[in-house]
Amino acid sequence: MSTIERLTITVPAEMAATVRNAVEAGDYASTSEVVREALRDWTRLHDTERRELETLREAIRVGLDSGPGIPADEVYAELHAIIAERRAARI
Repeated sequence: MSTIERLTITVPAEMAATVRNAVEAGDYASTSEVVREALRDWTRLHDTERRELETLREAIRVGLDSGPGIPADEVYAELHAIIAERRAARI
């Protein structure tokens, strides 16, 4: 089992009331339980955001390593030309 460490935290009155209300309503056995769950949720969110950021950075790296980009105007002009050719071929 992990070592337990006592922390003292300061929160706005509204947050403290929310925690106390959750305990009084029977949703949690103690204020510590509320804080532990909040920290578990924060840790999961933080880990997810970190993984998504790493994925995004890798995608950017792959894009940069793939060579120079093509200006959007050129891409659109080429696509318009291809579409025009296909339409003309149907006539």
